[in-house]
Amino acid sequence: MGLLDRVHAGLAGVEGIDAAEQAGDHPTKVFRELLSYGIADLMIDKGNGSGGARIFCDAISTIARTWLSLAESVHLQSLVAATVAAGAGPSVGADVLDDLRSGRKIGANCISEPTAGSDMGAIALCAERTEDGYVLNGTKTWVGHAPIADLLVVYARTRGTGLTGITCFLIDADTPGVEVGQVLDKHAAAALPSADIDFRDVAVPTERLLSRPDRGARLAEVMLVQGRLGLAAAAVGLADAAAAHAVRYAKSRVQFGVPVIRHQGVGFQLADMATQIDAARALVRSAADDYAAGAPTAVQSAAKAKLFATDTAAAVTSSAVQVFGAEAYRAGVPAERHMREAKLLQILQGTNHIQRLVIAERL
Repeated sequence: MGLLDRVHAGLAGVEGIDAAEQAGDHPTKVFRELLSYGIADLMIDKGNGSGGARIFCDAISTIARTWLSLAESVHLQSLVAATVAAGAGPSVGADVLDDLRSGRKIGANCISEPTAGSDMGAIALCAERTEDGYVLNGTKTWVGHAPIADLLVVYARTRGTGLTGITCFLIDADTPGVEVGQVLDKHAAAALPSADIDFRDVAVPTERLLSRPDRGARLAEVMLVQGRLGLAAAAVGLADAAAAHAVRYAKSRVQFGVPVIRHQGVGFQLADMATQIDAARALVRSAADDYAAGAPTAVQSAAKAKLFATDTAAAVTSSAVQVFGAEAYRAGVPAERHMREAKLLQILQGTNHIQRLVIAERL
């Protein structure tokens, strides 16, 4: 059985999504089941074959078609594992990476701050050098997995301003001085819990550096490409789910004596949705191939994929609500949840304004 077949089988028993979203309950059991199939390895081992990144994106799309929070949780875990694999030295230990790959330990990526969102060069969390390593002080915000994380990938300023002087650390979440705040009350993807994290005199030994001192921005840039690919893939899956629900409803809803899909106003709208989704999927796969091949266009390709796929998801989910009409707001109908989730995807991993800047700079 191939990986995607195993993913489909692993999702077969998933239920209670709306209740989990309302309660903010993380689907830890199925999360670990999906990771056990080796999804995280696909990006870590990308050098072993050009198909790894594409299969990873297809897997994330498949999961997102069922549940976006679950897809983004697996995506985030894979991103943390890839960061550790790229930067960790022998002192960190292979067992740490194995724990992340399998989901035995949950990871979180700590980049954003109250005054540093898309502008990574504005990072202010301070890491001061000591005899044994570093001491960190500051705050990270919007940290996915923060309330349930065991390991934190943290980007902090070790000197200077701008992108120069940023260093990446791996920190145990139970390290003294790490204070996780209240779970953020989100309007979408609540089952992927997020929180702010304060770092108060957090001591980190030198062997827990994931980048060379003052060179963490380069590692972050590579991981952002992976992050944008995964997010774009999730957007394709979300749009696919919204369109599938809308098509089923349009075939069953009869008005003026025929299913509403037979009315051109609705049928043409659904046709446009299907076309946009296929175009987004093709762009994501092309960008994944660029990344796997180490192409010089990989950064731009990932930005294009993230921009187009998330804009497509926003348009498709909005159209799906229109097809459902008032039924979209009935409890148990996922159309309006899909629309809220799609808007979130336009913001994460760099807003779509940032993606346009990335693309324009490389034209």
